[in-house]
Amino acid sequence: MDFTEFRAAAELVGMLLTDLRSLTLLLLLLAAAICDLRTRRIPNLLTFGGTALALLYSLAAPQHHGSGPLWALGGLGLGLGLMLPLYLLRAMGAGDVKLMAMAGAFLGPDGTWQAVIFVFITGGMAAMAYALWHRVAGKLLRNTLQTTELLFVTVAAGIRPDARASSAQSVGSLPYGVSIALGTTAFLVARQFTWV
Repeated sequence: MDFTEFRAAAELVGMLLTDLRSLTLLLLLLAAAICDLRTRRIPNLLTFGGTALALLYSLAAPQHHGSGPLWALGGLGLGLGLMLPLYLLRAMGAGDVKLMAMAGAFLGPDGTWQAVIFVFITGGMAAMAYALWHRVAGKLLRNTLQTTELLFVTVAAGIRPDARASSAQSVGSLPYGVSIALGTTAFLVARQFTWV
């Protein structure tokens, strides 16, 4: 580890200890991941309470280059907007959508879309690991292909897409709140290392 990497790691630890916004977000994400693992639900109290904290923080904190209430609302709306189609397709639960919207309120618009990319990558890796562990990777890929074809056909026909219309049997489900927590955390770590 050279000096630049050491400095970035030290600044990451410093960010966690001094940046109340990031620390609060990480704690809320940890709580959501634990709830999702245990019960397959993310409580509204956690997501709505976390969103309220993010909005209050954006009002109370000193405002600098894009950190006010409109910034937080923009991140909230973007997090909601990027995940809502997956909920409408029945590919994700409402709690997952609300969790990403809450994270967006902490991250603002720029951070939210980048974090969502990390979340999708993390979710894809988790799905593949699950499929490989349970030896259903081939079935997962066939289901994905069949569902994608069905969605294209229904959209082309002007019918509202519904992933449940597929005849493919599910290979299982994952607590996506864990992927949101891990992906958002990975984004925060990566952002810290790229800002050095």
